[in-house]
Amino acid sequence: MGINRRIFLSSMAVLPALSGVLLPSATQAQSPMPSGVLPSWNDGPAKQAILEFVRSTTDQGSSKFVPPEERIATFDQDGTLWVEHPIYSQVVYCLDRVPALAETDPKLKDVEPFKTVLSGDREAIAKLSLHDLEKILFATLTGMSVDDFEAEVKKWLASARDARWKRPYTDLIYQPMLEVLQHLRSNGFKTYIVTGGGQDFVRVYSERVYGVPPEQVVGTAAGTKYGYQKDGTPFLTKEPKLLLNDDNAGKPEGIHLMIGRRPRAAFGNSTGDREMLEYTGAGDGARLMMLVLHDDAQREYAYGPAQGLPETKVGTFSQELYDEAKKKNWTVISMKNDWKRILASES
Repeated sequence: MGINRRIFLSSMAVLPALSGVLLPSATQAQSPMPSGVLPSWNDGPAKQAILEFVRSTTDQGSSKFVPPEERIATFDQDGTLWVEHPIYSQVVYCLDRVPALAETDPKLKDVEPFKTVLSGDREAIAKLSLHDLEKILFATLTGMSVDDFEAEVKKWLASARDARWKRPYTDLIYQPMLEVLQHLRSNGFKTYIVTGGGQDFVRVYSERVYGVPPEQVVGTAAGTKYGYQKDGTPFLTKEPKLLLNDDNAGKPEGIHLMIGRRPRAAFGNSTGDREMLEYTGAGDGARLMMLVLHDDAQREYAYGPAQGLPETKVGTFSQELYDEAKKKNWTVISMKNDWKRILASES
């Protein structure tokens, strides 16, 4: 199985962000959306592009009208719908699962790379090889029933806290993007999450957090195997076999495989989303392609390296991608200039 390159790169770059001790508390529900259309957006080209796209594609008298069945919008998750720095949340989950694995299989305490993770030595953890990380991902994401995996993810989400904001990861959702999701759905669009993250992982919380049901989540997917419990009850086991690497070119491939229609609108934030936006823009009629640029170090994070922003291996937004966006009239959303409010959990 080839583990998603996004997970590998993020792990190697920022493993010192290992969350450590989990805090007991229930995940809080997202705050209600303020009244009005896109109230967390500043007036400007980005907001107007969204409003005009929705207006023109839903007005039957418009030359850009799109029939309801063709109204498909796809959204990357990490860095587009929620915070991805300094490390992808799913990677933190995998590392946090190691102590529980060692409790069920004590031999792991003396086996690398599990021994290093259990030591809590962040410097040593950051030096783990890709092969070591693959062992951790295999052990924490496969080898259990899909029901057990869902239960474990729910338990982790209810207790894990982001190191900076000290909040559940599901609190770190971008309010402006929640408003876009709702505005599109209220105008007959079907919204999908198309993510390089694990499909089963995101499906656990997608409906509660984003209003996107699990069947509308397309992500990196591993195989499953059908079997029976001792009492004859059927169940599925997660296997270490890659079915879809839903990143880069894998995104349009996954869209075709799982959705079956080319999106009319696509939202991303990194080079991993390029092909999804290219594929969307290659269709006929009205199209909307948007990229979130993280340029607000004070309220969130700033990284690129487009436009001279700091280099990063997590959510890379290259100058090449920025130039392509300008050339093809994709809209680049400035987090600093276009968003009045960033996190849904902000008061």
